Amino acid sequence: QVQLVESGGGLVQAGGSLRLSCVASGRTYSNYAMGWFRQAPGKERECVVVISRSGTSTYYVDSVKGRFTISRDNAKNTVYLQMNSLEPEDTAVYYCAAGGTIIGVRTGTRVDYWGKGTLVTVSS
Repeated sequence: QVQLVESGGGLVQAGGSLRLSCVASGRTYSNYAMGWFRQAPGKERECVVVISRSGTSTYYVDSVKGRFTISRDNAKNTVYLQMNSLEPEDTAVYYCAAGGTIIGVRTGTRVDYWGKGTLVTVSS
């Protein structure tokens, strides 16, 4: 089992920044690709970013490219999501996810573990 705990959400004005963290405990964290999903009110959950086990490969959804950066520190069992130039459309609950491969996590077909989410609200 892997437990994922997110933190760092909050209220920010448009154009501002937040950094989300997800700490993993339990089984070997470095064995998993890690991703961030988000779900806005009335919308389906979407994959925002994914990072490979080693941290050398990443995937970003088009809407966040150039604004969001994912990174991981395997020594600290932590994955980060730096979010800059935030827009009201980024408002959502952000979930951390762990899975076998980048593609598996990105498509949602191979997500083994989920965090409980952290709320990000961007005001205009």
